[in-house]
Amino acid sequence: MTEKTALTPATHTTPPARFSHGVKKGNILQVAGQVGFLPAVEGQAPTPAGPSLREQTLQTLANVKAILEEGGASWDDAMMIRVYLTDVAHFAEMNEIYNAYFEEQGLKEAPAARTTVYVGLPKGLLIEIDALAVLS
Repeated sequence: MTEKTALTPATHTTPPARFSHGVKKGNILQVAGQVGFLPAVEGQAPTPAGPSLREQTLQTLANVKAILEEGGASWDDAMMIRVYLTDVAHFAEMNEIYNAYFEEQGLKEAPAARTTVYVGLPKGLLIEIDALAVLS
C-alpha cells in the first residue's frame, strides 16, 4: 500500500487547522483549496495579494502551482480544477484571467474545471481554487 504524504511548500504557512495544503498518495495529488495569500513571512499573519480579483486569482494560481510542484506535478498533470468565487459578478473577469494564465503556462490540454459561487471565505478574499492531479 502506498503511503500518504502531506505537502506544505516553504512559501505556505502552516494550516490553521488539522489539514494539509496538499496530499499525495501513489500517483494522485490533491491540492486543498488555496486563496490569494502572498508567500509566508515568518512571524506575520497571512496577507492577501491585494484587493482585486486579478491580484488574488494570480496569487491563488501560483499557490496551487507551488503545491503541484512540491508533489512532483505540473499543470499538465491537473485533471480537475475547482474555482470558488464570492461574487457571481466576477465570473467573466475570472475566466479572462484564467484563460490568459494557462495560455502563458503553455498548458497542453485544459483540465476539467468547475466554477461556483461560495460566500464562506474570510473577509476580503474573493477566490479559492483547488486541484486534483494524476502523475504519470
